[in-house]
Amino acid sequence: MRKIKLLLSYDGTGYRGWQRQLGDDLTIQGTLEDVLSQIYNEPIKITGSGRTDAGTHAVGQVAHYLAPKILQKEERLTHALNSLLPDSIVVKGAWLAPDDFHARKSARRKTYVYRIWNHPVRSALWRERALWVPRPLDLKRLQTLASSVLGEKDFKSFQTSGTAVLTTVRRIDQCHWVPKSPNLLELQIRGSGFLKQMVRNLVGTLLFLERSPDGEAAMQKIFAARDRQAAKATAAAHGLYLYHVDYPPALDNKCRKL
Repeated sequence: MRKIKLLLSYDGTGYRGWQRQLGDDLTIQGTLEDVLSQIYNEPIKITGSGRTDAGTHAVGQVAHYLAPKILQKEERLTHALNSLLPDSIVVKGAWLAPDDFHARKSARRKTYVYRIWNHPVRSALWRERALWVPRPLDLKRLQTLASSVLGEKDFKSFQTSGTAVLTTVRRIDQCHWVPKSPNLLELQIRGSGFLKQMVRNLVGTLLFLERSPDGEAAMQKIFAARDRQAAKATAAAHGLYLYHVDYPPALDNKCRKL
């Protein structure tokens, strides 16, 4: 068998997230597996770099699968997949990967982006791709609060229950807000790993504390509490994007473009 690496983007609107579900729920993984199984004429299982929630999007999701045979025109695999996939899912590239590559276990860092439409009037175009915040936001305060996320910390207060992990300590090496237009704002956050709904819980807390005069002190108390009840509401899924997944260069260099 040959291991194939895929780079994907998708609009998560209408999907029940990445992971295949029991029953007829529409998922990204399930849709990809159905199309791959059609191409290879036998069942194919695919592994992603991580699960994305229902309604969450991706610019640079990475996945791999074991190909049971060599296709007659394997160099046209990307074209074949995109011709069968719905318009909401696009394969941006395919590579023959080494045996020791694993989309999830080999990942070194991930970058997420959370987008906010900040205007008194909601946006028809961004309604499923950015959180609408009608009140004015203080970007300087948001930047100060975001800086408190940096470093190696215990993010237990920002973990939604449901997925068992060995540790809730994670290292975040980038967390800042970037104005993309007069009304579009995005949080860019990069780290060694993320807990379940961690980015959305962080965004919800940052937006709440932006209005608090003692926001920085409150943020430290939330970290110290190690209790999800100490943090604030979870931000909506449709503002979140899995933006990029980093792998060790030595492993990346072993992947051959198809």
